Amino acid sequence: MEIFQSIINYILDLGSAIFVPLIILLLGLIAGMAFKKAFMSAITLGIAFTGMSMVIGFMSEAVGPASEALAKNTGISLPALDLGWTGAASITWSWSYAFVFFAVVIGVNFLMLVFKLTKTLNVDMWNVWGKALTAYLVYFISGSLIAGFITAIVQVILELKMGDMFQKHIQDLTGIPLVTVTHLMNISAVLLLPFNVVMDKIPFFNKRADTNALKKKIGIFSENSVMGFIIGLLLGLAAAYGISGSLNLAIQIATAMALFPMISKLFMQSLSPLADAMSEMMKKRFKDREVYIGLDWPILAGRSEIWVTAILLVPVFIGYAMILPGNAVLPLAGIINYSIAVGGLLLTGGNLYRMLTLGVISMPLYLYSATYLAPVLTGLAEKTKAVELAKGQQITWSSIEGPEFRILFAEAFKGNWLAIAGGIAFISLFIWLYRYMTKAEVPSKRYSEVSP
Repeated sequence: MEIFQSIINYILDLGSAIFVPLIILLLGLIAGMAFKKAFMSAITLGIAFTGMSMVIGFMSEAVGPASEALAKNTGISLPALDLGWTGAASITWSWSYAFVFFAVVIGVNFLMLVFKLTKTLNVDMWNVWGKALTAYLVYFISGSLIAGFITAIVQVILELKMGDMFQKHIQDLTGIPLVTVTHLMNISAVLLLPFNVVMDKIPFFNKRADTNALKKKIGIFSENSVMGFIIGLLLGLAAAYGISGSLNLAIQIATAMALFPMISKLFMQSLSPLADAMSEMMKKRFKDREVYIGLDWPILAGRSEIWVTAILLVPVFIGYAMILPGNAVLPLAGIINYSIAVGGLLLTGGNLYRMLTLGVISMPLYLYSATYLAPVLTGLAEKTKAVELAKGQQITWSSIEGPEFRILFAEAFKGNWLAIAGGIAFISLFIWLYRYMTKAEVPSKRYSEVSP
């Protein structure tokens, strides 16, 4: 076991920009690509992930301090420290069972492909830690390690089915063939679905409102750089940065918004040859069978709707933290809530009006879930010694992905009958979402008119 952990640690230390391209290189060679072509695809994918990570980090470093200043201006002080996903990941990897979930993810995916229960091959091994976190949360709450593993297996199955249901929509949004996203943050679409269906009945929400469509109405103000500048300026002023500081923040966010679509083209350049090779291989060996390549969410990061939604919801997130009774979390490290933005993008096809409305509706869930999660992550940190904590200090993650799924299953295995009913309802909603997205038109065809 120690040897296995050492090997996995070494691979993880290489970073996702090396680890994932290595898998893509192997897949390309298996699919019959020439080594030169497969190698170039892998290198380009590594560049794409590195570039996207750099710009996301740049964006976060710009928005984070402004959000903290905005929070300080409100005078609120809450006990649970928000470490974000990076803190949660480092603590989770310190759990002794974490590395076992590589086998869980690969094994479940293999069986589902063999029995034709999915078309998705998940190569996003970097996010295995998310399954381990789910297992530990369920184990911590229910006291059953077996229950933790069962829930993690359910999560893997749901992620693969989300890869299937969202694939055509992701292909339409990104232009990359036979590629999908298997990240848990997609699951936010489950609870957002009923609200989105209600919006289907309201004319205002049934006009095209993605950034491309809005260009016909608002012209230059729909350009990524201009939107980023305006949003950054408003955030800076709200954070009391002054004119100079606000203008600098505006330029920083405008820069990130302008770079996102440029870097996203590298994903298409690297993955399209592999998709073609995989498609040809499947046609030769398996009649009428195709396989989707499941990747991390940054392949969607070129869509400006994600960033417009996430940043505009920053003051909403902080406002909720101030007024919600029982909330113990001030969102800082997790202030940019990708879960709401990515799930909203896939569900609505990039309709900004819907995405923002759904974000406002669902944001309290994340704060209360982070409050619930605080003793769990704090307990894991104390157990593994991964993070040094002051006496009585608590840590958490304000934008934890799939909080409703994780908490419902944890409480259900504890014997909470209300949670058991909630878990059944959640799976029922997931099935509804699967059918809804399978039948739904792709984003480019979903709305025929431009919103006024």
